[in-house]
Order: sequence, then structure tokens, then C-alpha cells
Amino acid sequence: MSEKEMNSYRFGTGQEPTDEMLEQVMKEVAQEARESSKKAVDAHFEQMRKNIASQKVQWAERISCIING
Repeated sequence: MSEKEMNSYRFGTGQEPTDEMLEQVMKEVAQEARESSKKAVDAHFEQMRKNIASQKVQWAERISCIING
């Protein structure tokens, strides 16, 4: 199926999509979901790394205060 045919189809027209059309739509949705999920996971772990670095600094300051009085 050509891209032009895929782009011209609209689900609300009352016309049933072909199996090929549904398969293509499902592939595209799955790809977008994978990309979105990867971005969310990457952002989560980046935030965790920032939090860990911040906590290390705070603990180093606390330990220094305890040691040095």
C-alpha cells in the first residue's frame, strides 16, 4: 500500500480499513510508543543521576562538619 493511500484513509468515514492499513497503523503506533517510553526512561534515569550527585554533595558536607566540628 502506498503512503498516499495510507494518508488518505480516515477511520471516521464509515469505510472499513484493510488489514494492511491496520497493520501499518499498529506498527507506527508501536514505534511511537517505544520511542516515547525510551525518552521517559532516559529522563527518569538522568534525574536519578542528578539526585544521587546532589545527595553525595550533601552527605560530604555533613560528614565534613562532623569530622571538623
